[in-house]
Amino acid sequence: MGACMALCSLASCASCLCGSAPCLLCGCCPSSNNSTVTRLLFSFFLLLGTLVSVIMILPGMETQLRKIPGFCQGGTTIPGIENHVNCDVIVGYKSVYRMCFAMACFFFLFSAIMIRVKSSKDPRAAIQNGFWFFKFLILVGITVGAFFIPDGTFHDVWFYFGIVGSFMFILIQLILLIDFAHSWNEVWVRNAEEGNSKCWFSGLLFFTILHYALAFAAIVLFYLYYTKPDNCTEHKFFISFNLILCVIISVLSILPKVQDASPQSGLLQSSIITMYTMYVTWSAMTNNPNRECNPSLLSLVSNISTTEAMPTSSPGMVQWWDAQGIVGLVIFLFCTFYASIRSSSNAQVNRLMQTEEGKGTVGGEEVGKDGLRRRVVDNEEDGVTYNYSFFHFHLLLASLYIMMTLTNWYKPDTTTQAMQSTMPAVWVKISSSWLGLGLYLWTLVAPSGLLHGQCTY
Repeated sequence: MGACMALCSLASCASCLCGSAPCLLCGCCPSSNNSTVTRLLFSFFLLLGTLVSVIMILPGMETQLRKIPGFCQGGTTIPGIENHVNCDVIVGYKSVYRMCFAMACFFFLFSAIMIRVKSSKDPRAAIQNGFWFFKFLILVGITVGAFFIPDGTFHDVWFYFGIVGSFMFILIQLILLIDFAHSWNEVWVRNAEEGNSKCWFSGLLFFTILHYALAFAAIVLFYLYYTKPDNCTEHKFFISFNLILCVIISVLSILPKVQDASPQSGLLQSSIITMYTMYVTWSAMTNNPNRECNPSLLSLVSNISTTEAMPTSSPGMVQWWDAQGIVGLVIFLFCTFYASIRSSSNAQVNRLMQTEEGKGTVGGEEVGKDGLRRRVVDNEEDGVTYNYSFFHFHLLLASLYIMMTLTNWYKPDTTTQAMQSTMPAVWVKISSSWLGLGLYLWTLVAPSGLLHGQCTY
């Protein structure tokens, strides 16, 4: 009898894995919408791939990875860099690139399939919201195949794909942070209007001051440790120019005309964007191959001269985990989770993220045709709450971003016999901060009509 019950349980689980997203929500979970559960599950696939990538670059894993037939045997199987890079160094780099290549292909496939899906009545919506076991098998199959791709020029080409994709994903991260700040400010202001206004407004003031204080402290540290009186001209320009831009957007956010058109705009959003801009600036400077302008965190903590602690050419040395990489991973995890559950009322952000206003709220239970209560509601019968294709494209870009983050934007360098950062990575990051600030500026001035000299509503 116990065996029969176990078989029945396995059969029900199997049918659930092959069914829709609502089937996967357990009874102890809160009620939710079909669109939210689907996005969370796809994000889980991305996070699972990220976890595998992290494991692949942990110390000691290179011994296991080298057991793959033809996968960097002795460091002599990579055309163009034979005997120049130690296999212990290159094998983690190759593994992360192949894992993220597989995830990018997986999400590109679904992005192409889901083009112009308008509602859950479209047959393709069933593929989007169900068949999770088969989706997992597809991802595993692509991953296995990726590890047998001949080296050739794969890494060089995919490196530039990673740079472009990461540039676009940094912009998406900034858009999500803008949306998060708007939602945060809107909720707290509404709570203040409903009661105990002193407490809520004090909270807004505290976090606004905290964010600006952290950003100001970062600027001071940047000038102290990432610039030199007679060197590091690029860093001086990056820090000063971004500081000026952040002051401009902070002033614009509190102009009366902007406040009249967008009452939810304010210094809280600007403080978050300022802090994120300082992070991107720091991340860009840590990719500068000039070690005099880019001291390691260990040398800063130990108060050791950068020239003594980190020579310009360190053959075979790769620091997979550094401070900016860890911070970048944390921000990536937050933005990925937030993108799965977000429901924004900001028209400009919704336009950029291809989502519908006010359709992402959590619904209650409903009773199906079989008389059973369902904890997940199909809220997309009349129209999708987010663009399926764009969501997968966003996850594709996230795969490329995590690839570059985990490898510190390194690229094999045959002249110095090391894996080093390059200046293109610096300019990609810093230019993304400028374009991101431009997008935030647009969300401020577009509703107010400042660009046209008059109000548009």
